[in-house]
Amino acid sequence: MIFPTRILALPLILLLAACANTPQKSPDQAPEADVTHHGRLEQIAPEPKLDLPDVALTDRMLYEFLLGDIAAQRGRPELAAQAYLDLAQTSRDPRVARRAAQLTFEAHQYDLSLEAFKLWQELEPSSPLAKQMLVSLLLSGGQLEEARPHVVEMLAAEPQKGRSFMSLYGLLARVPDKAAALDWLTEVAKPYPEVAEAHWALAQTAITAGKPELALDEANKSLELKPDWDLAVMLAAQQTKLDAPQRAVTMLSRFLKAHPERHEVRLFYARMLLEQKHYESAREQFAELLEQRPDSAELAFAIAMISLQMGELDRAEQELRQALSGKGGDNDTLRFYLGQLYEAKQEWTAALQHYRQIQGGDRLYISRLRIAYLQNKLGELAAARKTLAETTAKDDAQHVQLVMVDAQFLREAGQHAEGLKVLMAGLKRFPDQPELLYQAALQADRLSKHKDFEELIRKLIKIEPNNAHAYNALGYGWLVRNIRIPEAMELVEKAYRLAPDDAAIIDSMGWAYYRLGQLDKSLEFLRRSYAVNPDPEIAAHLGEVLWVKGEREAAQKVWRASEQEHPDNTMLRDVIHKFLP
Repeated sequence: MIFPTRILALPLILLLAACANTPQKSPDQAPEADVTHHGRLEQIAPEPKLDLPDVALTDRMLYEFLLGDIAAQRGRPELAAQAYLDLAQTSRDPRVARRAAQLTFEAHQYDLSLEAFKLWQELEPSSPLAKQMLVSLLLSGGQLEEARPHVVEMLAAEPQKGRSFMSLYGLLARVPDKAAALDWLTEVAKPYPEVAEAHWALAQTAITAGKPELALDEANKSLELKPDWDLAVMLAAQQTKLDAPQRAVTMLSRFLKAHPERHEVRLFYARMLLEQKHYESAREQFAELLEQRPDSAELAFAIAMISLQMGELDRAEQELRQALSGKGGDNDTLRFYLGQLYEAKQEWTAALQHYRQIQGGDRLYISRLRIAYLQNKLGELAAARKTLAETTAKDDAQHVQLVMVDAQFLREAGQHAEGLKVLMAGLKRFPDQPELLYQAALQADRLSKHKDFEELIRKLIKIEPNNAHAYNALGYGWLVRNIRIPEAMELVEKAYRLAPDDAAIIDSMGWAYYRLGQLDKSLEFLRRSYAVNPDPEIAAHLGEVLWVKGEREAAQKVWRASEQEHPDNTMLRDVIHKFLP
């Protein structure tokens, strides 16, 4: 639970005087205090005059006072809390009980704190703070039934019942048993059917309890009782959206026509439109918000992102630049998206310029990756690798990613041996990293290092026994080399059982049946694989089986269609030349 960070401590001399039954301050001099709010004790009403006990100050009590204060001053909150609780129980002085409650609360000792607040409330029954803090502790600890009479009494005496129900919802949110919390609040709220906040709290609690229909009903009741209440209309719209999204949009639209100045509702409405992919309408709402807050970089950024989503790149550029010129925006994020925009426009130099302007923050790492990617795309492999080498990884995942990207650049450049070196160097630091093992194995296979390939893949299978792609890689590797076909079929079948919808694995199944001479079964899998992913290697396999089966026209049709899309694919070109020299 959340404990307050501090409370005003009573001076030691005052506490000592209390035990000697010195006169209490007049009520108008007493401090005002309220229940915790965001970790603080706040003021609400003057505490009434205290009925102080007539207790003699003993040496033992003096020792406990000193022990408690010194422990508190020296950072021993548990010892201070226990000392003051013992004193409160001995002296029966409400001010000592208040101090004990404060210390146990600050020491995060729930059971002792509950005991202290119960004692304080018993000794000072008229204290609003003692009662409200006791209720807060009981509800936070899930002790609903024990809290009920206190809550009923507080609600009956509270003129602003709406505020109390809002506070109750906040406390009930911490109760682990959501269904019990809902039942409890339903009973507590029964006497107040005309309090909109009671229905709002019930709706929120019903959501957490998994009762969406009840939540919608209570949210609507809240809105009927307070039709101008922002929180009520947003909650009702949120729940209406689950089954009738357009009705929710209409509800918010009507509310904003009557209350165009409600900024939070308009923002909620704009986001809902965006969720439902009503991009043009969402952009209009964000634009209206921007008119109210013309210096908001965040709103200008949101508008630009919508334009980018709609493919209106020039407009998005203008809006991003407007956001960049605004006050208080996240300029690194804006520059990053300007870089993304220029990539979408295939203006690589401009994209690089914006990525390079990012010098820190959350966007720095990804910007460095984009710089390296664009350098590689422009044929600057050495510069791209240097960028990767100079990029700082904040964790192991980023370090592995840098290794993978470096190896990918080398593979794309045809430098397979160098790429394997990079991956193996990565494995020295992360010997059991699955993706590094997998990529290193594939790279070894490309270099015909079959022994290394099998060792790496088998290590991966040992680490991840349900890795479908590892089984598929080993089985397919044997199928390509046309060796150990029955064992290869077993491996591929295991991969297929683990990932039956994976196009690459379905292709391997088709190729395995081809190796076994079962052409009809092979075509069944290859056609299915090609329908899922018209990859050129799958097209090469499908065309070859069709050709061997005698369906040569169909084979050529598959090859030519794939060749038009992938004219540089070596495997596809080799298969076509094999049958059509």
